Amino acid sequence: MHLCTSHRLMAAPDEMFRGSGRGWALVQPSSPGGSPLRNAPRSRFAWLRPGPLVPTLPVDPGACLLDNRQSASNRGSTVVTYLSMRTLAALLALVSVVLPPVALAQSTASAQPTKSQLSAQEQTIVRVAASRYEHDVALLERTVNINSGTLNLDGVREVGRVFRDQFDQLGFQTEWIDGTDFDRAGHLVARHGQGPLHVLLIGHLDTVFEPDHPFQRYEQIDEFHAKGPGTTDMKGGNIVILSALAALLEAGAFEGLTVTVVLIGDEEKVGAPVELARHVLIEAAKQADIALGFEDGDGDPTTAVVARRGSTSWTLEVSGRTAHSSQIFQPDVGAGAVFEMARILQGFRHGLAYEQNLTFNPGLVVGGTSAQASSESARGEAFGKNNVIAETATVMGDLRALSLEQLERAKGVMQAVVQQSLPHTHAQLTFFDKYPPLAPAPGNYELLKVLDRASRDLGHGPVTAVDPRRAGAADVSFTAGLVEGALDGLGLMGSGGHTDRETADLRTFTTQAQRVALLLLRLAQSHGK
Repeated sequence: MHLCTSHRLMAAPDEMFRGSGRGWALVQPSSPGGSPLRNAPRSRFAWLRPGPLVPTLPVDPGACLLDNRQSASNRGSTVVTYLSMRTLAALLALVSVVLPPVALAQSTASAQPTKSQLSAQEQTIVRVAASRYEHDVALLERTVNINSGTLNLDGVREVGRVFRDQFDQLGFQTEWIDGTDFDRAGHLVARHGQGPLHVLLIGHLDTVFEPDHPFQRYEQIDEFHAKGPGTTDMKGGNIVILSALAALLEAGAFEGLTVTVVLIGDEEKVGAPVELARHVLIEAAKQADIALGFEDGDGDPTTAVVARRGSTSWTLEVSGRTAHSSQIFQPDVGAGAVFEMARILQGFRHGLAYEQNLTFNPGLVVGGTSAQASSESARGEAFGKNNVIAETATVMGDLRALSLEQLERAKGVMQAVVQQSLPHTHAQLTFFDKYPPLAPAPGNYELLKVLDRASRDLGHGPVTAVDPRRAGAADVSFTAGLVEGALDGLGLMGSGGHTDRETADLRTFTTQAQRVALLLLRLAQSHGK
């Protein structure tokens, strides 16, 4: 095998090697008239993900990368050769020797925003957002080290005070909404501006990690990564809000905006009644034109969330006739509570399995002669003997739909299954709506277009929509139908959310703040036109 000038070293698309153990590919472009990939300029630098820019390998113009088994007649076709990581490392070493450092520096610079792409005001925004990196990391460490599990009301309030001070420093009017009426700490609201475009920015102060959880402290893993409870979900997202707004203010780019920020204190475990717990958010949405959420989405900085499934919990309570186990299925006894429960669950699966983007899950099951389950403690207990037909069974589960129409349809299917009771059994199904769905509305996609353009102009690459199956419920969904458009997943990126592996990619502080600031500026400039 040998090389030709038309080859580029680049990451193979995920679908080309997912699960195969292969990593990277040398791709030979075809003759003019082929796909954009095949017509790529010969000496252009290509992204190698994850990592820095990787240049085209300098090669003999007369050479071609061909498998030894390939005939000369096939030399015009596309050839893809997968490389092991060891081979890749050797090739990269060759690149570093052959190319002078200035060439590498020029290639990296080419990915940065240019004056033709960004206005002078936008360039100021970019600079200010980047200058806040050390501040952002320090604030993240400070807030992560304050436990703010939802039920730790004092901890949530303390984190609220820290962020309130930050918004006060930016000149925002701030207000703490007490949560006593819904048995939670409360919410922080910050307001600024009198422009024609009213934007609602949404974050939250609490985490899933209560004080008795062992995962409590911020830990710097390396230069650009840190672990800790709430790093990405979502104290980091709150900081992205602050930095984007600070950049807009310093650049004098706030005149077209009215901004309301709502940092929720009970996102991870909503207080009751939910109407009171989300009253301030819903009222803010009614006054806003658009809503932006700062969860971390699927953790991928090349995506944003245009749709979220809602979250509805359900409880199934089943009763049957108890008797000696030798009499089960007899006409005067029936199948008992556990078999009836099993029939119902299988009926749910059969009736709903083909609903796209809908999921249902029985998360807790108890049954026996006696059985109890608690949604508050997420625990259950039961008593029974193997020679006694179960008299009672309880199932607690979760239902997630992408639209209100899909949710109501699913509820109808489930209730119909429950009503087809086996002899001598009875069942009752109760639903508890917690988070509404955020359907993929046209206005959401319009916001994504503006974000994508801003990201490309910044040199951060395209932004595409997250598969709704990869995004859970979030507070932005309460704005559905109240604003012209909503977008989420704009916070600090990372991985391991809701686990003791929660890790933030600190580099995304700057990229996310820059994207959001340009998004807001451009939306304000185009509003009403």
